Amino acid sequence: MRIIAGRWAGRSLVSPGGRVRPTAEAVRDAAMSLVADDLRGARVLDLFAGTGAMGLEAISRGARSCDFVENGSGAIHSLKANVAALHARERSRIFLRDAIPFIERLPAHAYDLAFADPPYGSRKLDRVLQRWLEVPFSRVLVLEHAPDHALPARGTSRRIGDNDTMITVFRARPANRPARERPGATRASRGEAGDGASQKP
Repeated sequence: MRIIAGRWAGRSLVSPGGRVRPTAEAVRDAAMSLVADDLRGARVLDLFAGTGAMGLEAISRGARSCDFVENGSGAIHSLKANVAALHARERSRIFLRDAIPFIERLPAHAYDLAFADPPYGSRKLDRVLQRWLEVPFSRVLVLEHAPDHALPARGTSRRIGDNDTMITVFRARPANRPARERPGATRASRGEAGDGASQKP
């Protein structure tokens, strides 16, 4: 496993193996291509971070910083080792916490870009998206999931090659710009969140 592109292209990453499922390089590259215009200078959140491959790839491609959220002891050791090997400590923070309570405390627009890759089939994916639809804690949300996982809202999706993987991207409605509603349309049905500014974590 390695960083694909950017300042750290070709650098190897370590993985604890076992139940940890690092994002495949092809999937990671596809996800980054979908948000290429959002990476430069971005504040990134990597939920269910595992080895940190997504967040470190984002920094390598121009993101300003990344907060990693992971609660698996084996994954945390690999995550810390990868951050140290790339000398990325000053641009990273690691939170040994469950992702759901973490995002429930975030205000709207706390981050520019968030990645979430919970275990396939987990309902935590729906909880992350539902929370984001209520309070968009990032301008852009990128979800990795199984193709047969029915999401409660519609975003921009791409199936990755022959892999059993789907990437879906959601973008928050720009703050202070009223959306033109179609009759019967809702934010959730469009995969669009409001600014959530009046809501507290």
